[in-house]
Amino acid sequence: MSDTPDAVGDLRRRGFLRGAALGVGTVGAVAGAGAAAAALTGGPAQAATPTPSATPGPAQDAQFHGAHQAGITRPAQQATAFLSFDVTAADRRELTELLHTLTERARFLTSGGTPKALGITGPPSDSGTLGPQVPGDALTATVGVGASLFDDRFGLKDRKPLRLSTMPAFADDDLDPSWCHGDLSLQLTAPHQDAVLHALRDIARHTRGGMQVRWRLDGFSSPPRPSGTPRNHLGFKDGIANPDVADPATADRLLWVSGGGEPAWTTGGSYQVVRLIRMLVEFWDRVSITEQERMFGRAKDTGAPLDGSKEFDTPKYPQDPMGDVIPLDSHIRMANPRTAQTDNSRLLRRGYNYDRGMDGNGNLDVGLIFVCYQQDLARQFETVQKRLAGEPLVDYVSPFGGGYFFALPGVRDRSDWLGRTLLS
Repeated sequence: MSDTPDAVGDLRRRGFLRGAALGVGTVGAVAGAGAAAAALTGGPAQAATPTPSATPGPAQDAQFHGAHQAGITRPAQQATAFLSFDVTAADRRELTELLHTLTERARFLTSGGTPKALGITGPPSDSGTLGPQVPGDALTATVGVGASLFDDRFGLKDRKPLRLSTMPAFADDDLDPSWCHGDLSLQLTAPHQDAVLHALRDIARHTRGGMQVRWRLDGFSSPPRPSGTPRNHLGFKDGIANPDVADPATADRLLWVSGGGEPAWTTGGSYQVVRLIRMLVEFWDRVSITEQERMFGRAKDTGAPLDGSKEFDTPKYPQDPMGDVIPLDSHIRMANPRTAQTDNSRLLRRGYNYDRGMDGNGNLDVGLIFVCYQQDLARQFETVQKRLAGEPLVDYVSPFGGGYFFALPGVRDRSDWLGRTLLS
């Protein structure tokens, strides 16, 4: 297909009509080829694309440009939306356009600026929910690809990341297929919920026709109570023992993909696991504090291991070989035994609480959006998950959804775009 004005117009109309035929609505609908045609040359989509008030400088672009996507290593922010999409683009060209458009929107939204004026006869180019000037608001947008994207539709079978597969059901899971897997993943995070929803609404508008929401769950990170690591709905601090990925050697060993038989395009990316975990808080609230703490292996008030006094104290497992102080089947001991043999299975955890109100039986529907990143799914997440099989905590949590994705390498500069190395 040529890039003539008529061809571009046909492409826009085709993307819009496909979105309408698929029944893409205001909640689900996020799809893409429509405004993307001009993005093939790296330029903004016509008319509907907000334009920053000034040329973005290094400080503005620092949140978006780089060898890796910024949202992977940034600590959990107060608000998030996690979405999985089915790609409805017809072919590889339209998929390319979709990723161009997604990049342009993410670049603008994370940098901030003034939406483009379209005149009094056209609809506004921005929802206006953040006011006339869109603030960057420390927004991050992290994009991943699922195993299903590498089927026959786009000629990508030979480019699938070596370890990417469909997430299996593990012991103690109760997976709902409607809340699992997807072609693409998108996580938006910011200090404020309105910035997350504004970004989601903007992306939905500009990508209509190319992808459709498969599932979505919003979450939040609680403020430290009273200090240190935020708490989950079970009242315990969540994510205390993350590896220090600010250390380049640690990040290269545990987080970033490079070599190891992987396709060359994956360098700089990371395997992303999402687990949607309901917490049965009504039952949990009836459990004694002693039993709760022994299930976790930590004190509920301070977060300290049961053989320590401070949150970040290292458990002294060699001095407690029988588990008299920290039980052998406690969560922290099974998840991270802290041995030389298990050190290489550590992963970077990003957890968010969620609240979906009440279920049909009148019980609270709350839980955790567990997101983690690693270099190798089998060596890290799956090894840890198998160690946790049958732990006492499984009586109070119920994983019901999520998936495996590969978080794409970063966008290095203004001429680059998400998925360029995959699709070039």
